[in-house]
Amino acid sequence: MDDVSKVTAGSLDVHPTEKALVVHYEVEASILGESGGHMLGERKEGQKIIRVKSLSPSTDVGALAKKVVEECKLIPPSRLPQVEQLLYYLQNRKSSPVEGKEKRTVKPRELTPFEGMELNEEASITRVDEYVELLYEGIPEKIRGSALILQLARNPDNLEELLHNEAALGALARVLREDWKQSVELATIIIYIFFCFSSFSQFHGVVSHYKIGALCMSVVEHELKRHDVWREELRKKNKSAPENGSLRRDQDKAMRKYQGLLAKQEQLLRVSLYLLLNLAEDTRTELKMRNKNIVGLLVKVLDRDDEELLVLVVSFLKKLSIFLENKNDMAEVDTVERLARLVPCDHEDLLNLTLRLLLNLSFDSGLRGKMVEVGLLPKLTAMLGDESNRQVAMRILYHISIDDRFKGMFVYTDCIPQLMRMLYEHGEEEIEAELISICINLAANKRNAQLMCEGNGLKMLMKRALKMKDCLLMKMIRNISQHDGLTKPLFLDYVGDLAAEIRAEEEEEWVLECLGTLANLTIADLDWELVLKEYNLVPYLKDRLKPGSAEDDLILEVVIMIGTVSMDDACAAMLAKSGIIPALIELLNAQQEDDEFVCQIVYVFYQMVFHQATRDVIIKDTQAPAYLIDLMHDKNAEIRKVCDNTLDIIAEYDEEWGRKIQSEKFRFHNNQWLEMVESRQADDSEPYLYDNDNDRTDLFYSAGTRRTLEHTLHELNPPLTLEFRSY
Repeated sequence: MDDVSKVTAGSLDVHPTEKALVVHYEVEASILGESGGHMLGERKEGQKIIRVKSLSPSTDVGALAKKVVEECKLIPPSRLPQVEQLLYYLQNRKSSPVEGKEKRTVKPRELTPFEGMELNEEASITRVDEYVELLYEGIPEKIRGSALILQLARNPDNLEELLHNEAALGALARVLREDWKQSVELATIIIYIFFCFSSFSQFHGVVSHYKIGALCMSVVEHELKRHDVWREELRKKNKSAPENGSLRRDQDKAMRKYQGLLAKQEQLLRVSLYLLLNLAEDTRTELKMRNKNIVGLLVKVLDRDDEELLVLVVSFLKKLSIFLENKNDMAEVDTVERLARLVPCDHEDLLNLTLRLLLNLSFDSGLRGKMVEVGLLPKLTAMLGDESNRQVAMRILYHISIDDRFKGMFVYTDCIPQLMRMLYEHGEEEIEAELISICINLAANKRNAQLMCEGNGLKMLMKRALKMKDCLLMKMIRNISQHDGLTKPLFLDYVGDLAAEIRAEEEEEWVLECLGTLANLTIADLDWELVLKEYNLVPYLKDRLKPGSAEDDLILEVVIMIGTVSMDDACAAMLAKSGIIPALIELLNAQQEDDEFVCQIVYVFYQMVFHQATRDVIIKDTQAPAYLIDLMHDKNAEIRKVCDNTLDIIAEYDEEWGRKIQSEKFRFHNNQWLEMVESRQADDSEPYLYDNDNDRTDLFYSAGTRRTLEHTLHELNPPLTLEFRSY
């Protein structure tokens, strides 16, 4: 019987990220019988990557294509034009800067030879068994044998053959398990060999089989403890008097020794952690690492100064931080405090990764507080001027700006002037979401709002918002308008522009923001009557009070707007004559379970009872007082407060309603005492004070509950029939 192998070339393509061609092929292995007939067969697909690192804009693509076809036996000469076309595409392909940053991967630096392990020979895959024999000798021979195997492992084409050499892998795993504490160099080299396997997902099984991940966790933990011991010894030596010459020499010698040990240790840590990072692709493996305190170990390494090691550690932490449990672990070990020193730094990759890790952590309120506490706010603000890191920094600042505790702290940074300048520079282009979102949040703080309005700030914002009909920008303006003090009078110049936008033809979202801005303008000098008449706003406001006529948010803003303009005597009278009060009562019935609606409608009644003309309409022509009495004991404190103030005014001007209000208050305040008396009587099994207690049940009701509509109206005004809120 004979073995026959047949290789068939498949498709050609370019590598997605590297300057390389990818050749797909299929190997068909057959076993032929004695008669030459086909007995057994197996097919296997594979791919070969042809890297063309020398490809540059000045490269002769035609000549390079011929060279590729000549050297790669998998590509037939007939496909030369296709190879040339793919190389031409690679030559002209441009990677986008943002994409590059997103997809940038962290790779360990090339291992530098340690003292006593420099090799002048070149390893050969055919001599692997010889190298394995060296692993059974002393430490120097083990270092030489493993270093030669490492040479082979760093070529991906050799990994599959090494994978099938169980004797070699078993010997390497055994040596690592037994001798890693004896030689940092040996441990580094062997872990690097397994790291080469871990770079490919299909080889993770062999790394796990030999329990290399668990060994690496032990190595990292042990090395960090050794580092603590070294530092303590160094500290003790540095305590000695520097005047003594021999002691000074000892200190210098100790420092050089420490730095040499540190360099070797950081090589070992880097390779070990990168191997663990590769294995953490499997979430089950990652969970095992978490149970062995991987987060605590990584955070401890953040104190190091080696930038390549820090890049790796921050990358690992960033990957872990997407899970809640890992994020909570990071919160317990001062991660933010240790990351703060890395912002800013000269290493571009390290800075970018640190900011992205902070972004993941900033979703946690407590960690946002830590970021502010350790002084990251001004540092992040400075990042707004860095084009490559601006977007990530802005997202972190946005998360910080969500919290009311920290809004005021932005005043002490250069953040707001920078944000305003960025808004101005956008011109008529669409404003990026992160920028406008942080501006909206910060505008909710009074001092921030004043900074935004400095110079021609408000003018620029209004001009752009009205021209572009930008709802988010108008939302920012609306937040600015809510603050009393220096900012509100600045809006007098724009009342007409805003009122002109309150039309049924406009988009509801846009009208909502314009109306909300107007409703905030409680300015004494503003002639609201003139505004309502000139822009014919009363019909629009009345029409929008009908339940279901628009989204609830818009209807609520209409109610708030009515409350604002009702502060003006003439406006209140105009609104009362238009029939808005019955419309408000109807809306109150429809929205009786929404505390915000109820509170704002009651506030409108409160404003209207101040004016003689509208007070009479409220008291004599509507059932608003009956509603207010029913709401007097509402569960919401704000509603109770506004109701009490309104009813006090009504009672002062109308004796009949005053008696009813007084009676209701008496009922409520005495109800608790009566309940207490009855409960005591029931506990003591004493006879009731009244023979027929059931006749008294209609005189009071339990605190915190609302009587039915019919009951309330029957006692207050028998002929009326209205609907009340009820529980």
